[in-house]
Amino acid sequence: MLSPSRTKYRKAHKGRIHGVAKGGTQLNFGTYGLKATEPARISARQIEAARRALTRHMKRAGRVWVRLFPDVPVSTKPAEVRMGSGKGTPEFWVCRVKPGRILFEVDGVSGEIAGQAFALAAAKLPISTRVVSRMEGISP
Repeated sequence: MLSPSRTKYRKAHKGRIHGVAKGGTQLNFGTYGLKATEPARISARQIEAARRALTRHMKRAGRVWVRLFPDVPVSTKPAEVRMGSGKGTPEFWVCRVKPGRILFEVDGVSGEIAGQAFALAAAKLPISTRVVSRMEGISP
């Protein structure tokens, strides 16, 4: 699973996800992409599950790019622990995703196969998404 090799700080504030994505909104590598249409936190496990669904449906043909990385630690406290006594330990990593962000890109497969693969991958994610494609003859 994806996680940073090292970080500056061990724990992070939860924060809120406001506005739309200011970067990562265009297709840069592939012909087809999966774009987020709502804000959410996507965990490393969800990213990996979506990636596996994508590559397995494509039968490892073509190429897949994962355009997001989980760099925010989420800490939780153990079950049945009283209130207080500080913040819990970091348990897993998430990526904060804003609407408009490209999550995955694929190339080397037909549009029909890419659409079906993205539908399977989107089922593994906690947000609504849509499939985008690069128009022929127009550079991004």
